[in-house]
This record gives sequence, structure tokens and C-alpha cells, in this order.
Amino acid sequence: MGIDHEKTPFARAKRSLGQNFLVDDNIVRKIVGALGSIHEETIVEIGPGRGALTKAIMAASPGRYVAIEMDRELAPHIKSTFAEKARVDVICANALDMQWEKLSGLAPVKIVGNLPYNVASPLMWDIVSRARQWSLAVFMVQYEVARRIVATPGNKEYGGLSVWLQSYATPRLLFKVPPSVFRPRPKVDSAVVAFVPRSFTELPLHGAYLARLIKQCFGKRRKQMQSILRDDFDSEVESIFVAAGVHGRSRPEELSPEVFEKLSNVLAQRA
Repeated sequence: MGIDHEKTPFARAKRSLGQNFLVDDNIVRKIVGALGSIHEETIVEIGPGRGALTKAIMAASPGRYVAIEMDRELAPHIKSTFAEKARVDVICANALDMQWEKLSGLAPVKIVGNLPYNVASPLMWDIVSRARQWSLAVFMVQYEVARRIVATPGNKEYGGLSVWLQSYATPRLLFKVPPSVFRPRPKVDSAVVAFVPRSFTELPLHGAYLARLIKQCFGKRRKQMQSILRDDFDSEVESIFVAAGVHGRSRPEELSPEVFEKLSNVLAQRA
């Protein structure tokens, strides 16, 4: 059982916005429960839709609630429905355009969202690397994307998204979610993933160079690293490989996020 969206004023999901509304109360409780205690804390929800998660969040008495909703019909609906429950701010905007650095002014922050499949990867890429002063993020994403997020080196699902997200946070796949809990039903399974940010001293020193390196390497993932980095592959770079127990003949998916970060530091110093 869940919220009957057929009886709400906004019955039709917009395919252009990638909307699949969550309608199962048990899954809602599990997602909000994954946030831990949120009493008197600031919660930022991405894409609240019709408010399934929002209702459960408000029941836990957050100190402040901020919604980012692109749908111009649903944004005022969220504001009017929950305005009396807590300090509520609704931003009608595309989450991909948000200045995540400004979250530091709301600290401490927990972030949650049932992310549209078509923007989940770039959105998480931005949030973990640009947001500051957040303590936890819990996102619903496509199951195969969740597996990529938590994949380890040597796994066929390990790629650029894995390296980037794991460079800024520690991800954990919490549970799988079937299509039946959504309206309309997607054609694939979903999963809920939690992120805990790495400490400030562990964050990459040269994010722009790391991003460039990741895209360069995984754009040629079938090639050997000594070939991909042939213009920079010298004794200094080779020493990084040796210390990590890999070699120049290794392919990108064999390198840990730590190796990519060390390589990006060297490339940044040479720029």
C-alpha cells in the first residue's frame, strides 16, 4: 500500500522530467530511516515529486527542509502542503544547475532523493565533489548505476563514475528496489545508495585534473595505461604504479581511486 496518486490533483507523471513516483510506504520508511536521526537537522530533498518521502521526513521533525523540484506544478504543491510542518523552502529549479557549494550555509545537511535515471550520474558527480558541510546522502538510482558506484577495481562494472564518487565519499548499496513500487513502473530495478563524505584532508587536491584524467583513461579503457599516458609516463609515474602493485600494462579498471588521485597530483604539478 502507498499514497494513491491517482486521487491527487497531479495524476500524470511527466516523461520529459523522468518522473517515476514512489508509492510504497515501506520503501519510503526504509529510505528515510537510512538518514538516521534528522530531528532539528537540515534536510535537502532532490525531486520530492508528490511528497511521498517529504511526508515521512516531516514526521521526523527536521529543523529545516529544502526541496529542489523542477516541476512547476509540483513545487508550489510541496510548499503549500508542508509549510506548517517546519521551516520549508522550495526551489523550483533543475538540480543540475544548483550551486552545491552554497549548502555550507545550511550546515549540517543531509541530502536525499529519488533521482531521475537520466540525470542521476551527473547529479551525484556534482554533489559529492562540490557540496560542503554535508554529513550523509541517500539516493534512489537505477540498480545497475548503484552497482557501478560501489564497484571495486578489477570488477567489470568499475569505471569513471566509481573512481570519482569514491574519491569524495564512501558509498554503500543499502537495498534493491523493484519496479512495482513506482507509478508509472520503470522497466528496470532500482537501488538505494548511501554516501558518507570523506574527511576534508582526504579529498582530492586537484579535482579538475582528476576529472580530466578519469575521462581520458576510461574513454580508452581497453588500452594500457602506459599507452594512454605515453606523453607523461616516466619514472615518477611508474613509481606510483609500482607502489600500488600495478604496472604500465594495466588497464584503467585495475587502478584504485587512490592511484588516480596520485596520478592527477603529478599531472597538475606539471601543468
